Formats: sequence, C-alpha cells, structure tokens
Amino acid sequence: MKEYLIVYSTTDGQTLKICERIAGILSSKFNTKIVSIEDMKDLDINHYENILIGASIRYGKHKPELYSFIKENLCFLTKVKASFFSVNVVARKSEKNKPETNPYIQKFLTLSNWTPLHIGVFAGKIDYPKYRFIDRFMIRLIMWITNGPTDTKNTYEFTNWNAVDEFAKKISV
Repeated sequence: MKEYLIVYSTTDGQTLKICERIAGILSSKFNTKIVSIEDMKDLDINHYENILIGASIRYGKHKPELYSFIKENLCFLTKVKASFFSVNVVARKSEKNKPETNPYIQKFLTLSNWTPLHIGVFAGKIDYPKYRFIDRFMIRLIMWITNGPTDTKNTYEFTNWNAVDEFAKKISV
C-alpha cells in the first residue's frame, strides 16, 4: 500500500482535527502518517510520494515554521503529489471560502513560492473559553470588526466537514 504523509501546523488543534478526518478517508487507499511540522526534522520525507500540508492562521499569518519547511523541501514538493490547505475563520464567509477568493491562500502562494497540486481552504473554529485573556480579547475585537460572533462564553465551529471530505477524495486520486 502507498504511503501518504500529512504534515500539520496548528495553534488550537482544529487543523489537526481536519487532518485526522482526511486521514480517515485516505486510509482506504494509503497508509497515512500524521506529523506536526515541529516534528518533521526527525522524519525523512523522501520516503513519501504523496504529501498534504495543513496550516492554520492566527492574527493573519501562518507560522514561520511552515514557510521554513516549504523552503527547505521545495524541490522535493514539486516532484511529488503535494497538496496544501489552510484553516482560517475568514473562510466562514461564502465569498472567501475558496482558494481563489481567500486572501490567506493568495498570500501563502506568494510567500511560499510553491504551487501545490491541490489547494483547499476551510473555516476554523473560535473557542473563546480556551483562549488566554489577550487572545480572547483580540479575537473578539477581530470578530466584532468582521461581523463575527463575539460572545466569549461560547465556542463556534465553522468547519464545513462535507468540504473537508470532498477535498480528501480529490487528493486521494
């Protein structure tokens, strides 16, 4: 059976949750391995011919480790079946939930100098009760500005799981 490597960069865990869902779908065709981007230094990616990278946005940016990983492995990523998805709350809006219309995907493509085989974007989750004071305050402010939910007693999951499933099926070909 073929191997599929799923690399993730997450802040609050929603990206990992999405990776696990995708791995569940891919597992009918592939042996899947999920690894955090921080643990990639201990793994030889040359063993894989299929790679998926998933990364979350916090305060408008992907983590610097994402760009370092891509830069270090760009040559390899262009030779294999490599895909990417981003998780961000902006994608909760219908006009920003496609790779072509999501500003963070466009920014990623420019900064990474990489064009993945498949690109996905999924809305994330706001979990106010889990956030530290400053994050709760800042995210609430951002949500207020963008007409999002601001009740800090609640958790809001925006992920469209059907879209995640469709993306998983698309990258499994």
